[in-house]
Formats: sequence, C-alpha cells, structure tokens
Amino acid sequence: MPEIVFRVRWPDASVQQCYSPSTVVEEFFVPGDSYPVAEFVDRSRTALNQASERVRRIYGFGCAQAAAQLADIEARAKSFEDGRVVVEGFER
Repeated sequence: MPEIVFRVRWPDASVQQCYSPSTVVEEFFVPGDSYPVAEFVDRSRTALNQASERVRRIYGFGCAQAAAQLADIEARAKSFEDGRVVVEGFER
C-alpha cells in the first residue's frame, strides 16, 4: 500500500509533515489550497479513517499511525480558534 506524507502550514506558520498509509488523502486535499481549521480537521478525519480502513481490509487491522496522526492534528487544531491551514504538497 503506498504511503504518503502531506505537508501542511498551520495558521501560526508552523509546518507539519502528516503521515497517511494510503494516497486516499489526495482525494481530500489540493496542494496549494487552504482550508478553515475546522474543515481541515474534518477532511483529515475522513481521509485518515478511510486510509486506516484500507489497511484493515488488506491486513486485518487498522493503522495505528493514521490514528495517531489524526489525534495529533485534532490536538493541534485546538490551538486555533480560526485561521486557515494550507496544504503545501504531497511527498511519496
């Protein structure tokens, strides 16, 4: 299963490398586009849950790294009441 990293810039200008066990995240984000923080979290949740489910179908268990990545995104997002997250790109 092809892994992918999506690089994002948070409203405070910090950059984060986010891991996904599947390229399904490319269906939810467009490089260069920005998303309100809440929308970014929602899209991340859907994408990473789908990615984990793809792992489950192949290996019989979900992806702990995807779950950890989602938890990290959700925790980080709590620091921002508003603002936008820019998806800078994907790395394979």
